[in-house]
Amino acid sequence: MTTTNLVLNNGVTMPAVGLGVFQTPPEETTTAVAEALRIGYRHIDTAAAYLNEREVGQGIRESGVPRDEVFVETKIWVTDYGYDETLHAFEKSSAKLGIDQIDLLILHQAVPTSFDRTIAAYKALEKLYADGKVRAIGVSNFMVEHLTRLLEATEVVPAVNQIEMHPYFQQRDVVALDAAHGILTQAWSPIGGITFYRDGEKSTLQDETLLRIAKNHGKSAAQVMLRWHLQQGRSAIPKSTRPERIAENFNVFDFELAPDELEAIDALDTGVRGGPEPELITSDGFGRVIPEA
Repeated sequence: MTTTNLVLNNGVTMPAVGLGVFQTPPEETTTAVAEALRIGYRHIDTAAAYLNEREVGQGIRESGVPRDEVFVETKIWVTDYGYDETLHAFEKSSAKLGIDQIDLLILHQAVPTSFDRTIAAYKALEKLYADGKVRAIGVSNFMVEHLTRLLEATEVVPAVNQIEMHPYFQQRDVVALDAAHGILTQAWSPIGGITFYRDGEKSTLQDETLLRIAKNHGKSAAQVMLRWHLQQGRSAIPKSTRPERIAENFNVFDFELAPDELEAIDALDTGVRGGPEPELITSDGFGRVIPEA
C-alpha cells in the first residue's frame, strides 16, 4: 500500500502520514522506526528535545530503506534559539541523525516572551534552506499572533505549522491562517492521545460518534480520526511503539469518510487544549540543554 503524499509550498513532496516518536524512549525508538519503515511509512517525525534523534537515524539505517526514500523531520528546541545557536543546533541534529540534509526542520515553540530570539532562529533556518542543508523549513505550536509576527519579520513562508490537532481540539483560526498563506497544517496528537494520557478525562478513542463511524467502515476510532485529517488536507504524525498499532495507524488509505461523517467529527470540537499553552513557553521554564552530538 502506498502512502498519500502532500506537496509543500516550495514544491517538496512529503508523505502525509508519519511516525511520531514523542516520549518514545531511546531504547524503543530504533525498533519502532525500523518497524514503521518495514510496514510502509516513509516519514519520521522527531525533535532535538525528544533526545532520540540518534536512535531514529539508527532505525532508518537498520530498516534498509534507502535514505532518499525517507522524509526526516526534526525540531530545534527553545534553548538553542538565536541565529548562531540554531545553526549549531542543526549540526547537532544532523550528526545525531547521521544525515547530511534534513528534509524538514522546524522551530519547536514560538517563545513569545523572547520573540526576537525566535525570529533569529527562523532566520538561521532560512540560511540553512538557502544553503541546501534542509529541504524545507517550518514552525510548530505557532498560534495566529505568533505566525503573523513571524511572517512580517522573515522572508521564507513556513512550509509547515505542526500543532495539537484532533477532533476535540481543532484550532480552526490557526488552520485558516495556515491555509491563507499556503502553510500545511500538521497534526501532533492526531488521534487525541493527549486526551487519554490524563486520568479521568474523556478519551477520543471511546467517543460514541467516532466509534459509530468506525463501525460503519470496519475500522477503529484511531483510523477514522487519521482519515479525517487526510481528507481535510492535513499531515498527521501518530505515535506508537507497538507493531500492531504502528500498522493500524498506516492502514488508512483504503476507505473514505462521507461528508456527513466529516461534519459529525467536526462537531466534536471542545476548544480545550491538552498540551501546554504556547503563550507560557519560555526558555527558562522549559529550559533543556540539548547535548552535543
